[in-house]
Amino acid sequence: VQLQASGGGLVQAGGSLRLSCAAAGRTFSSYHMGWFRQAPGKEREFVTAISWNGASTYYADSVKGRFTISRDNAKNTVYLQMNSLIPEDTAVYYCAKARTRNYSTDVSRYDYWGQGTLVTVSS
Repeated sequence: VQLQASGGGLVQAGGSLRLSCAAAGRTFSSYHMGWFRQAPGKEREFVTAISWNGASTYYADSVKGRFTISRDNAKNTVYLQMNSLIPEDTAVYYCAKARTRNYSTDVSRYDYWGQGTLVTVSS
């Protein structure tokens, strides 16, 4: 599976962005997908995940109520709608495919990663 993330950019605090992650490969719809982010000098952290069929979603407390993950299996794409952005959301955002149909916040439980897309939120 190859993952291509896009949609990052520069936005003012309070603004919105929508990230996309396009997957190449027939197994996309069989697995949970996640978004992680990594700020300069910090470790990669879990943001959100979605089950293989889109029925269940999971969010880090820091983004709950502001971010929404969704997927379109017909298009092999997962999305991250980010609203009410704050400067602390500034990071490179990565999409990732889970190894199994299990939810996890652990980076080691994801085996394929996109190249990352930079989100910068100015104050």
